[in-house]
Amino acid sequence: MKYAIVGTGARHSMYRKTVTETYAEENQLVGLCDSNEKRLALSASQIKDPKGNGIATYAADQFETMLAEQKPDNVVVTVPDYLHHEYIVKSLLNGCNVITEKPMTTDLGKLKQILDAQQKSGKSVTVTFNYRYTPARTQIKEILESGVIGDITAVDFRWHLDRVHGADYFRRWHRYKEKSGGLLVHKSTHHFDLLNWWIGSTPKFINAFGDLKFYTPATAERLGLSDHGERCHTCKIADKCDFELNIEQDDLLRTLYLDNEDVDGYWRDKCVWDDDITIEDTMQVQTRYSNDVTLNYTLCAYNPWEGVEVKFYGTKGELTHKHIEVHGVFGGVRDKTDTDNMTTILHVAGKPPENIEVWQGKGDHGGADPIMLGYLFDAKNVGDDPYKRGSTHVDGAWSIITGLAANESMKNNQMVDVYKMLSRNGINQLG
Repeated sequence: MKYAIVGTGARHSMYRKTVTETYAEENQLVGLCDSNEKRLALSASQIKDPKGNGIATYAADQFETMLAEQKPDNVVVTVPDYLHHEYIVKSLLNGCNVITEKPMTTDLGKLKQILDAQQKSGKSVTVTFNYRYTPARTQIKEILESGVIGDITAVDFRWHLDRVHGADYFRRWHRYKEKSGGLLVHKSTHHFDLLNWWIGSTPKFINAFGDLKFYTPATAERLGLSDHGERCHTCKIADKCDFELNIEQDDLLRTLYLDNEDVDGYWRDKCVWDDDITIEDTMQVQTRYSNDVTLNYTLCAYNPWEGVEVKFYGTKGELTHKHIEVHGVFGGVRDKTDTDNMTTILHVAGKPPENIEVWQGKGDHGGADPIMLGYLFDAKNVGDDPYKRGSTHVDGAWSIITGLAANESMKNNQMVDVYKMLSRNGINQLG
């Protein structure tokens, strides 16, 4: 299989290494494309043992030229969220299948463009929802499908972002809702996809509340940081701020962004206390699914710890899962943990609670990435997936629809009928 990658920022390296190293025998990287010529050259230079004269590189405005000259079977899209649709649509209409980072896109107009192009081309769009492949979350799917807690009636899902990871969304392009869709699209698409997959349904009615409560000038004043600069790199009081990102001392961020910002002016370390942030940091969403399961969902981006808590209520009992990824942030340093950090408790009515031995894995994202990449890039040898974890354009669409409907609900302060919202936007390809 021949692959091309568009977008050579931090996320693309996983796919580049997979194609050129892990599964190089069956696959070939034929092109790289990016708007930043220096970052593009850096990516090409990091490929081990490139074939022939090396990997062909193309500027962003040469994307379709790359498709015509290199004729990839698949295009991997790892550009910023608000640009996904441009490259997905062009790839599909030029006869390529697409593998894209989540979220598939950021608004309903762009979603319709993707759905129309997929329908016209007949080509596939795969969204890389690695959370499905985390062994512990696959195990939850198996437990739920076993029927041990009966019919699922309701779910409580709380995702905690700590004050390092959470803060990072407020210093990058993600902090502008027009570019990321807000955290309910950019981040929560992972969670809403999990819920759609676990529950076996899609959202019907959504009501949401959200605010920017913490990453504000008022918090900076309370912390004695009112004299902050526009970015950490040149801030005169950075040494007083626990939220400082020292981009110069981080080898990855320095080489990817600081060393290349003279090309495009992109700052990776903007101040989290600026007054131009347009996304929320505190969100709650209530959802009724088409199968009448209800959901209470909370996302907070300034917690003292990081991880997930989820409880499934069923007609025969409850299933509770907790994953502590980071115990806490102390002076800007994360106390991460990789062992003894997950619990799953099954409590069937009339019986004592049972601690379930949690499935474990090795590799990034709790062991999810190696499994997912095997199915994506070595499907012939990996075989069929008994859990059906692969995600199509339909899954990608439904994963963002909850967040988009929640954004509409927050904006208008009223409940959203999802199917009416889709109909108003001319989207009828999802059934």
